[in-house]
Amino acid sequence: MNQNRQTHDILSNLGFKDLNEMQTAAHEAILEDNNVLLLSPTGSGKTLAFLLPILEMLQPEILSVQCLIIVPSRELGLQIEQVWKKMGTGFKTNVCYGGHSIDTEIKNLSSPPAVLIGTPGRIADHIDRGTFRTDKIETLVLDEFDKSLQLGFHEEMSYIIGKLSKLNKRILVSATSDIEIPRYTRVVNPTVLDFIPKEEEQASNLTLKMVVSKEKDKINTLFHLICSLKSQSALIFCNHREAAERISDHLNAKGIYATYYHGGMDQEERERALIQFRNGSVSYLITTDLAARGLDIPEMKNVIHYHLPLKEDEFTHRNGRTARMLASGTAYLLIHESEKKLDYIDYEMPVLNVENAKSLPKPPEFQTIYISGGKKNKLNKIDIVGFFSQKGKLEKGDIGLIEVKDFISFAAVKYGKVKDLLKNIRDEKMKGKKFKIEVARKVIKKEE
Repeated sequence: MNQNRQTHDILSNLGFKDLNEMQTAAHEAILEDNNVLLLSPTGSGKTLAFLLPILEMLQPEILSVQCLIIVPSRELGLQIEQVWKKMGTGFKTNVCYGGHSIDTEIKNLSSPPAVLIGTPGRIADHIDRGTFRTDKIETLVLDEFDKSLQLGFHEEMSYIIGKLSKLNKRILVSATSDIEIPRYTRVVNPTVLDFIPKEEEQASNLTLKMVVSKEKDKINTLFHLICSLKSQSALIFCNHREAAERISDHLNAKGIYATYYHGGMDQEERERALIQFRNGSVSYLITTDLAARGLDIPEMKNVIHYHLPLKEDEFTHRNGRTARMLASGTAYLLIHESEKKLDYIDYEMPVLNVENAKSLPKPPEFQTIYISGGKKNKLNKIDIVGFFSQKGKLEKGDIGLIEVKDFISFAAVKYGKVKDLLKNIRDEKMKGKKFKIEVARKVIKKEE
């Protein structure tokens, strides 16, 4: 296929018209140069920037892993996989990460993908086990490698890179500049593509507002702030897992549809929380800095700092969840007078008074439905839409985002239609099999 035609088709599959300036520069540099350092902010399209040239380098006749992409978190890995699948490349990809069934991964790798994505610990484990060959891997991508270094994955990454004897292309990707590149990456004098905007450019789309809490416990101030947002959803950052759970519980008790997300949850709980937030079943995600980058969640109009992070770069990453690309957004800082003042914050920013805001946000339009089957049960989105439409008697507009995992699936259905749907399909089979279909339980705090 003509290269321009293929690129046009891929962009069309992803819902884009053209590559942006950063993607065009990355495309050219990755194809021409052996060592590339790509610096660009969260939400600017870095994933496509490296996947597109990688696709052009893959050789269909090689039935082995040709490109390895190392990521700091399972969420980022799953996001890259999703983009690759939407591109419609015809090449297989797999994701490997801790918390996922190792047996399922070994089975997947028995028919090797051209592109393998994984977290450092799990990829090192597979190399130890010899579950995939490394002798055909010529391209290595370290995505968000600064985060991998921050999380202490030096040993695993050094071990993996040491096993890739045929590497000739290394691509390092980050949303943060001024990072020291470790020697074990063997990246020497890379071509640097720096698309991180200067502070004044970044600030132009982002509005910062301070909300002063009279009480040391800022939970009621947060409630009033949410009530002032005219039912717009928000990402709420705090510094501790326990705080995320407590805030979520408090908001739910007051009639606000919220859930929490942090590193102490098991993988299924984390995925479920993200799915419910993504598909509009909950409007507020209370999270630690785990969600500051690398997550596949929609563009946010509002970011709320319930706690401020100690480091300025984490503050920047959190704010990078809004005001992306050409969009505008607002970051709200909840402050109590007893808190230590941080050097990187300009405390002269506008102050917003939310005391009188008491109108609850509108409830979400959708509810998440759980289905006890997924890809490995030969189910896909079309099967679910067809079943819900024909047997469940839903109209097209009644069904929202559908996500199909290996053994389970989730579908967003309009709130008012859920009861009738479940009644209509109670005794029906989908693709000749009876699946358990019910309202997905919300992530709730486990009692000690």
